[in-house]
Amino acid sequence: MQDAGRRLYTHQLQDKGLSAAQAKAEFRKDLCDRVSALLSCPPDIDVDVRFYPPGTTIAITDPINASGNYDASGFVFQLPPNGSAATVVVRGFYQWPLFVTGLGYNIANIGRGSLNKRLLAATTAFHVEP
Repeated sequence: MQDAGRRLYTHQLQDKGLSAAQAKAEFRKDLCDRVSALLSCPPDIDVDVRFYPPGTTIAITDPINASGNYDASGFVFQLPPNGSAATVVVRGFYQWPLFVTGLGYNIANIGRGSLNKRLLAATTAFHVEP
């Protein structure tokens, strides 16, 4: 996540003049290329990229709701505007399937029942200079 996030930190995506959809697709491709030996990707990796102007409180929400279900519907991909100083928070999530859970040790935190999964998360945050 840190290496893929570095492309935002160094303005490699912002300076290309891509649309938000194109930047998100390129970011996901870069991330997937880096983790493809370990995880199936895409669509199994979800990303949430948010920028916060200086002085703004950073709020990170848990994507596991009160019912224990994973909800990525609130994820966004925001690039800081060119020339602005901002804090960027990049989060990535993967639903790792668990196959052997009936032996008394179940680390599932989503989808308890017939299909147990463990939500893996990676987060990086950095301050972008104009």
